Amino acid sequence: MQIFLDTADTDEIRQRMQAGLVDGVTTNPSLIAKSGANILERIEAICAVVDGPVSAEVVATDLDGMLKEGRRLREIAGNVVVKLPLTQAGLACCARFAEEDIPTNVTLCFSLNQALMAAKANATFISPFVGRVEDAGGDGIELLHKIRAVYDTFGYETQILAASLRSTAHVEAAALAGCDAATLPPKIFDQLASHPQTDSGLETFLSDWKASGGASFV
Repeated sequence: MQIFLDTADTDEIRQRMQAGLVDGVTTNPSLIAKSGANILERIEAICAVVDGPVSAEVVATDLDGMLKEGRRLREIAGNVVVKLPLTQAGLACCARFAEEDIPTNVTLCFSLNQALMAAKANATFISPFVGRVEDAGGDGIELLHKIRAVYDTFGYETQILAASLRSTAHVEAAALAGCDAATLPPKIFDQLASHPQTDSGLETFLSDWKASGGASFV
């Protein structure tokens, strides 16, 4: 499963790229607004750091506006994925971009029917919002399983990008559901390699080594 960072903070991205564990980045208008940066300049800066997919979202709501903004975003770098809302206009734009070989990430997905429509529009990625589904009383993880089952049944190539993940348990569940990718806030990403028993085990090993008078490696 690919792991993407959900942030527009270039410093956060650089810090976590060092281990080679980050496969891409997703952004949205809210994240860009919080950064205080110009959207085109910030996407360009992110693409300079990240080799993998970088999802950059349009803010237009009409088809012509989405087409114009999406093409402009794609001009920034070859790894830009145009992020589109799951609306009728967004799906029409997605289908048009598929014909133009422009990769897309259809976002704000909350139902299996929506995911089906995105696949029929030849979306590159579909982003089901697990946490927000749960906020509304639904089962976000079950939605991932349903999408996986339908995509596999009909041979759709759209990749499932689990979004709105708020815990390491969400990440585990997304992996078990067979998602192709998951996008995480940096704080959740940092928790993936952590476990209290790892910390205590390491502390014990080092304490035993020191007590034995073990020689230094340098």
